[in-house]
Amino acid sequence: MAEEELTKPAAPHAVSARLRAARVAAGLSLADIAARTRIAARYLEAIEEGRFGDLASHTYVIGFARAYARTVGLEEREIAAAVRAELAAGEGPPRPHAVTFEPGDPARVPRPRLAWLAAFGALAVALAVIVLWRSFYSPEASLNELVPGPSATGSVAAVLPQAKAPSAAVAAAAAGPVAFTALEANIWVRFTDGSGKRLMEKQMALGESFTIPADADGPKVRTGRPDALRITVGGREVPRLAAKPVNVKDVPVSAAALLARPGASGGMAPAPASSAPSASPSAPAN
Repeated sequence: MAEEELTKPAAPHAVSARLRAARVAAGLSLADIAARTRIAARYLEAIEEGRFGDLASHTYVIGFARAYARTVGLEEREIAAAVRAELAAGEGPPRPHAVTFEPGDPARVPRPRLAWLAAFGALAVALAVIVLWRSFYSPEASLNELVPGPSATGSVAAVLPQAKAPSAAVAAAAAGPVAFTALEANIWVRFTDGSGKRLMEKQMALGESFTIPADADGPKVRTGRPDALRITVGGREVPRLAAKPVNVKDVPVSAAALLARPGASGGMAPAPASSAPSASPSAPAN
C-alpha cells in the first residue's frame, strides 16, 4: 500500500505533500486518518491534494490540517502556520458553497449511543426527583385539586352535597365527640382547624382512631380514602364522606357539619363492633 501511495503525483502545495508523505511513511490510509480524527475522508483528501477551496472556510482548512498533522506525528503548530502562509500567498478565499449537515460525517455528529445515554440519564434523574418529592416530602401531593380554589367561606367540600340546616334534635346530638376510625391499613389523613393549624397528619393503621379535639374551631379533613374512614358523632355512626376512593380537601368535620349532611340525622345508630384491633385515639399534632 505504501509503494502505491508513493507512485501518486505529489500535491502542488508543500504542506499537503508533507502531510501525505508522513501518512505514507506511517503506513496509514486516508480511512485510517479519518477514523482517528473523526474527519470525513473527502476533506482529508482535499487537504492532501491542496484543494483548500473545497472546504467551507480557512478555519476548517487549518483545523483539519492540525488534526491530520497530530495523527501522523508532525508538529501541528508548524503545519498550521504553513497552511496559513499558503492561504495568504495565493490560495484566496475558498469557493462559497452551502454547508450541509451530513449524519455520516463523524467530525460533526456525536455518537448516537452517547446522545441516547445522555437523554435517558436526564429523564431518569427527573423522574427520581419527582418520585422522591411526592412520596417522601409531601405524601399528600398526589391528591389532585378538585376545585380551583376555596369558596367564599374559606372551605372546600369536594364531594359532599349541600348541607341542610340541622334540626333541634341533631343540634343537641352535635355536642358529642367526633371520631374517625381507619377501616384499612395505611390511610393517609390530615386534620386542620379553621385557621389552617394542623391537628393531626399521618398514615393511620388499621383500627386506629382519632378524636377531633373538643376545642377545635372549624375542623376540616383532607384524604384520598374517605371511604375507609368510619365516623362517629357522640358514639353513633354517621355516613362516611364518600363510598369509594376519592380526593377530598378541607371538608368540614365538626359534629354539626357532619350531622347536617343528608341522611346523617335520620338514621343515627350506635357504632357497630369492629373486628379490627382497637387503638387509642391519636393525640393532636402540635
